[in-house]
Amino acid sequence: MALKKAGFYRGPRLPFRKKEAEHKINQLVTAPEVRLTGENVETGIYPVSQAIDMAIEQGLDLVEISPNAVPPVCRIVDYSKFLYEQKKKQKEIKSKAKQTIIKDIRFGPNTDDHDFQFKLKHAVSFLESGEKVRAFVHFKGRSIVYKEQGEILLLKFAQGLEEVGKVELLPKLEGKRMFLTLAPRSGKK
Repeated sequence: MALKKAGFYRGPRLPFRKKEAEHKINQLVTAPEVRLTGENVETGIYPVSQAIDMAIEQGLDLVEISPNAVPPVCRIVDYSKFLYEQKKKQKEIKSKAKQTIIKDIRFGPNTDDHDFQFKLKHAVSFLESGEKVRAFVHFKGRSIVYKEQGEILLLKFAQGLEEVGKVELLPKLEGKRMFLTLAPRSGKK
C-alpha cells in the first residue's frame, strides 16, 4: 500500500503476448485443398493432409502464401528463411523508394538585393539537384504590416527561378510566415 501512495505501483503485469504469425503454417492451414508450389514439388492441387505430409517428409514447412485464392496457394519452404527473404525484399523496396527533400530558404520582409541574389543562387543549385525549395518570409513583431512587401519578394524569387523550377504553391500567409513552394522543372537528379 505504501508503494501505491509513493507512485511506484503500476498495477498487475499483463502476460507477454506473442506476435501472431503473418502466414498460416502447417496445421494452421484450414482449407480442405491447396494449390502447392515449391522446390522438389510437382505443382498441383492436393488435399491439406497430403501437402503437410510432403512438407514433413522434406523437413520443411507448409506456408500459405495466398489465402484469398481458390484454392489457397501454399509453398513448401523453410519458414524462417521465407520470413528473412520477405524482410529483405521489403527493405529493398523501401530503399529504392524516392524521398522528396524540401530545402528551406528564409527571408525577412526587408531583405537586401545582395542577400536575395545569394539565396537565389542556392535555390537554383537545390532545384537542379532535384530537391524542392520552400521559401518563406518571416515577419517579426510589427513587421507583419509589410505583408505586401513579403509577397512581392516571394514572387520576385519565383520569377528568378522560372527556368529551373515551377511554382507548386503560391505565396500564402500562415501565422507570421508567408510561404512559397517550388519544385524542379525537370525530373533529373
